[in-house]
Amino acid sequence: MTTSETGNPEIDNKTNLPDEPDRRQFIEKATCVVAGAGIVAATWPFISSMNPASNVLSKSTVEVDISKIQSGETKTVEWQSKPVFIYHRPQTQISAMQNSKGSDIDPQADEERVQNPEWLVVIGLCTHLGCVPTKKSEGWFCPCHGSRYDNSGRVLRGPAPKNLYLLPYQFVSAEKLLLGKA
Repeated sequence: MTTSETGNPEIDNKTNLPDEPDRRQFIEKATCVVAGAGIVAATWPFISSMNPASNVLSKSTVEVDISKIQSGETKTVEWQSKPVFIYHRPQTQISAMQNSKGSDIDPQADEERVQNPEWLVVIGLCTHLGCVPTKKSEGWFCPCHGSRYDNSGRVLRGPAPKNLYLLPYQFVSAEKLLLGKA
């Protein structure tokens, strides 16, 4: 190392910077770590605000006792502020629905719409404008605009463009149904 014109042996003539690169690199790295931690600390409240609120999480799944629903009866429950139809289908309707593909509007096999043939679980909103259809012996009827659905929730006559929507659900036991979780 040469001494500079000032006579200071710690300063290099070529760069005029201290001759301690390890110390300089440590300070740069420490500054980056502190700045990164500051950015994370500043953005954490924003990121955590994107998590669903506790009242939303409490409505995300609903457990329903289906043991008291007789064959041919429909129970309507609320899931995420939507009506859900749980229909206990009689054996005659199960056979008829399995032999039918629905209409040409939105054809779908009955096996694709149910997990257990005895139980149909659909969101109870007309796919046209969101009205709540009423249950009839041949299926559901939307009194607002005249859409008709069969006992598998498949649209038979419009103006509804699609079948009644399905939702994720699972059978917890023979008597319990968990809506919102597949």
